[in-house]
Amino acid sequence: MTRPRSIRAIVLTLSVYLLLAANWPLWLDLARIGRAPSVYLFSIVGMAWLLLAGTVALLALTAWSRWMKPLWMLLVVVAALVQYYMFAYRMVMDPSMAANVMQTDPGEARDLMSLSMLGSVLLVSLPAVAWLWRVPVVAEPWWSRLWRNAVLFVVAIAAVVSGGMAMSRTLAPLMRNEPHVRYMMNPLASVYSAGAALARPMFQRSRKLVPITAGTALGASYAGQAKPPMLVLVVGETARADHFSLNGYARDTNPELAARQAVSFANVHSCGTNTLASVPCMFSHLGKQGYESRKNEYENLLDVLQAAGLAVLWIDNQAGCKGVCVRVPNVQANDPKQQAAYPSLCSGDECLDEVMLKGLDQRIAALPPERAAKGVVLVMHQLGSHGPAYYKRSSDALKRFQPECRTNTLSECSHAELMNAFDNTIAYTDHFLAGTIDWLKSQSDRYQTGLVYMSDHGESLGEYGLYLHGMPYNLAPEVQKHVPFVAWLDGGLGRREGITDACLRSGKDAELTHDNLYPTVLGLMDVRTPTYKPALDAFARCRSAAAG
Repeated sequence: MTRPRSIRAIVLTLSVYLLLAANWPLWLDLARIGRAPSVYLFSIVGMAWLLLAGTVALLALTAWSRWMKPLWMLLVVVAALVQYYMFAYRMVMDPSMAANVMQTDPGEARDLMSLSMLGSVLLVSLPAVAWLWRVPVVAEPWWSRLWRNAVLFVVAIAAVVSGGMAMSRTLAPLMRNEPHVRYMMNPLASVYSAGAALARPMFQRSRKLVPITAGTALGASYAGQAKPPMLVLVVGETARADHFSLNGYARDTNPELAARQAVSFANVHSCGTNTLASVPCMFSHLGKQGYESRKNEYENLLDVLQAAGLAVLWIDNQAGCKGVCVRVPNVQANDPKQQAAYPSLCSGDECLDEVMLKGLDQRIAALPPERAAKGVVLVMHQLGSHGPAYYKRSSDALKRFQPECRTNTLSECSHAELMNAFDNTIAYTDHFLAGTIDWLKSQSDRYQTGLVYMSDHGESLGEYGLYLHGMPYNLAPEVQKHVPFVAWLDGGLGRREGITDACLRSGKDAELTHDNLYPTVLGLMDVRTPTYKPALDAFARCRSAAAG
């Protein structure tokens, strides 16, 4: 460890170490895909060649300054972390996942930490970090290091190109049929994905914001109205439609919503598999395909509602609104003041979702009165069923399913305990939504009220060995994309729009997606705008039936 080595020797040694110590999820997955050794051994050799040469090229690019050792130590630790999470949750480090990691708040990050994670990271990273710390680097003139490192880089790139060409017959079909394996190449995938996630906002800032509010106006129902409308739109988090008893789940996870005659739509699919992808898409007029292929940024549903003259307020119990609420009034429901005021709902810097109902009357009273007199739209962004610390997402009084998993290291729990913990979060969401409905009922003397709830994405709970969410959409299992959608319009908003409960229930099995949210909310609030598409309004047929 103390023998002086050239910088190229250190690069080669560290690259080999990372190949052997930080890529076991990749080797095991290639073995699973290939099944027979005669197939997967060749795939493993090919991927190992590309990964080794690519890592050498990456490290050669950074082998110039005095900071190269700390940088490499950090890379080793990151590689160890990524390997742990690939093992524990079967995640892959694509650009979308990297962006989610960068936007994770301290509470979410804390939930992902555990003793097993610490042990795994130390086991992988400590030998390499200790070696890097102690190994002396042979002194070289800068010009000598420059050309020698350049030669190493060129040779490594040539090895990548030649190896890829020589083994394309095996690797090209593998990459095409199993695209997730390219994001398991550690640490190359992490570096690429982090770079892509960091670069994306730079390009987004250069995009112009395209207004879509021209021609927006309130509809005929506002003329001479006795009471203004009030809609609460709840953006759920990580809820699975197949765990809602309203949709036929065997466990009674929705007793309170059922008692309030809420209508659940059972066949709804999300725009993405993570919050960063789904939430902005939900509020966009472009739909999934248009949103993902857009060249510019656009105003969203909240901008249109506000331009119509309505009072809009976003209340967040999450790590931000992902840019959706930046042009409308917004508040953080779990700020230090709320945490201090409601200790029974808050622990550390996290609060249960019921905290969003606290002080709600005062928040409504603080809205511009001329807007509130026309109508109010409140958006509540839940913490919901966010994992892996599911046990933190429900109150003790609602933990009906026992025993539950009480750790964020899901591999330490049985499948039954994991299901109990997750179902308790759904039961708590049921309780929170029922409490929101009850609050809306208390506003009936002043407003015609209604509630719409839709989750941003689903969750894997061990199916196919996968946990959590965030898989690339085309590879993600159904459970990460099948989301709940619930409506309660019995506070007067349904009657105002001519929507009957019977008509809503008759369409509860219709195929819907996040694309339907934008026009459905505009239709409910009777906002006329050129971007409204009646064919995508989930409730339009009920209004048409009433008019007919």
